Amino acid sequence: MVLYSFRRCPYAMRARLAIVYALPVASLQLREVVLKDKPQAMLDISPKGTVPVLHLISGEDTPQVIDESLDIMLWAIEQNAELKHSWLGNDHAGDIQALIASNDGDFKWALDHYKYADRFEQSAEYYREKAEVFLAELETRLQKHAFLMSDEMTLADVAIFPFIRQFAHVDRDWFFASEFKALRAWLNTWLDSNQFKAIMKKYPKWTTEQEPAYFPDSGLQC
Repeated sequence: MVLYSFRRCPYAMRARLAIVYALPVASLQLREVVLKDKPQAMLDISPKGTVPVLHLISGEDTPQVIDESLDIMLWAIEQNAELKHSWLGNDHAGDIQALIASNDGDFKWALDHYKYADRFEQSAEYYREKAEVFLAELETRLQKHAFLMSDEMTLADVAIFPFIRQFAHVDRDWFFASEFKALRAWLNTWLDSNQFKAIMKKYPKWTTEQEPAYFPDSGLQC
């Protein structure tokens, strides 16, 4: 199996996190992509040209390709029955899906506009206020328990964390002085975690000539 990834992409981050939690060491090859120079091997199997892309090598004539980050996460936890039960518990399944949809929809739109406000009609502050609607919902949840659904981690935490990280980095001074105290603590817990530090390991740009880089490697075990 091969995973095409880009270190700083939040979609790729959440896919790597799920794989680290769900799969044993050296389950697949990781190929680091430079987005301005995408490898033809990736474009051949996923013409839309975005990361992450998981290429499942099988006995079939046409191996399966999964090229949406959430689908890769779901595939990974399907390989681990214990993790699937804890991350997709029936008590919260619908709420998990709805919260991730809000993140990937309205919040991601506001985040992109906030990050690149000079490309759009309104100010950064305008788009930040739009994003704060979602941040306030997360804050309310995290004031009640350690994670977004309960005191146990679920798929929602892993899927949403990289985007909150990206939002915080647009204006760190503003975010870390903001009213979102519980959200800031939750984010810092993720940033300080061994899992996050491990998936942010730097890999060189993949080329056909280099030796395979296996993922998760022995330093990524949870």
